[in-house]
Amino acid sequence: MLTLTENATNLIKNLADQTAVAENAGLRISAGADETQLKVDLAPAPEPTDQVVESSGARVFLEENAAVALDDKVLDAHLDEGGAVTFAIGTQA
Repeated sequence: MLTLTENATNLIKNLADQTAVAENAGLRISAGADETQLKVDLAPAPEPTDQVVESSGARVFLEENAAVALDDKVLDAHLDEGGAVTFAIGTQA
């Protein structure tokens, strides 16, 4: 199952709080059209078939194909000097 770093957890919670999309909003990750790319969006709630990963209040919704691709991965996130969030995926230790 996908795990989140502390940075990713904090940034996802902050993004969801700032957008005020919904109380249970989270980051939704889905597979792109060619399934070699991932699409990331804020969502008010998971889709019915999404896998939900929660970490200290941060919620990530994984579309079925993305859940398979990210099963043994770690999601990290960084905030750059301009305020943009960059996500990175690594392999679990």
